[in-house]
Amino acid sequence: MNAAQTIRDRIAEVTALRLHRTGDPALGAAVGRVKTLQAQRFRGTYADLMASPAFGPAARFFLEELYSDSDYSARDQQFGRIAGTLQSMFPQAVVATAVALAVLHAQTEALDQAMGQAWASAQPDSATTSTAGTAGVAGTASDAASDATRYVAAWRAVGDRAGRALQLQRVLSMGTDLARLTRTPGLRMMLRMMRAPAHAAGMGALQQFLEAGFDTFGQLARQRGGVEQFLATIEARERALMADLFDTERVACETQLLRTLGQAR
Repeated sequence: MNAAQTIRDRIAEVTALRLHRTGDPALGAAVGRVKTLQAQRFRGTYADLMASPAFGPAARFFLEELYSDSDYSARDQQFGRIAGTLQSMFPQAVVATAVALAVLHAQTEALDQAMGQAWASAQPDSATTSTAGTAGVAGTASDAASDATRYVAAWRAVGDRAGRALQLQRVLSMGTDLARLTRTPGLRMMLRMMRAPAHAAGMGALQQFLEAGFDTFGQLARQRGGVEQFLATIEARERALMADLFDTERVACETQLLRTLGQAR
C-alpha cells in the first residue's frame, strides 16, 4: 500500500470514530473527558521537563501534537484531501513521517474511543474514592479522585497491553524520525520555501506540524545527547505508568494517578 492510500485509510478510520461519537453524545463526552485527563496526566508526569529550558519545547510539542485533547479534525481533513499531492511535494523522509503520524493518530483515536466506552460504564464507588485519599473532601478534590478511579477502571477494562506498547513505540519513533529529519541537509530551507505553496495546496496543518517538529527537535539535537535523553525519559516514565495501570494494586494505582494529575501545570 502506498503512502497516500495509507494516510487516506487511517484518516477514514478516525473520521468513522468521530461520526460514531457524534451520534452518541454520551460517548463523545466520555471520550472528551478521557482525552482531557490524559493531557493533564502528561503535564503532571512531565512537569519537570515542561519547566526545563532544554526539554520544555520538546515536551510541549509532544503534548500539543501527540497527547493533547485538541480537535485535530481540520488537520485530518487536510491529510485525507492532499494525501496524493503529499508524495509529489515533500521528500520521501517527510512523507514517511506524515504516514507514521496518520497511523499513530488512528491508533490513538481507537484506544481513546475504547477508553470512552469503558469510562461510560465505569461507576466509581465511594469506598474506592475514599481510599484514594480524599474522604470527606468536597468539590474538585473528590471529583479528581472519582476521575482517577474511573480512568484506572476503564484502562483495565480495555486492556490491550500489546497495543499500548505499540502506541508508545510509535510515539518514540516519531521523535526519532523528527530528529533524523533535522540532520537532512537543506531540509529546513526547503520547508521554509514550501510554506506558501503548502498553504495554497491546503497543507497548512501538515506544514505547521513539520516545521514545529523540525525546529523543536533541531534545537534539542544541538544539545549533546539531548534527543536520546528526552526520548529515554519518555519511554521510562510511560512504561512505568503502563506497568502501574496494568499491574499495580488498584487503590495504590488510583492514588498515584491522582497525585500525578495534581502535579499538572
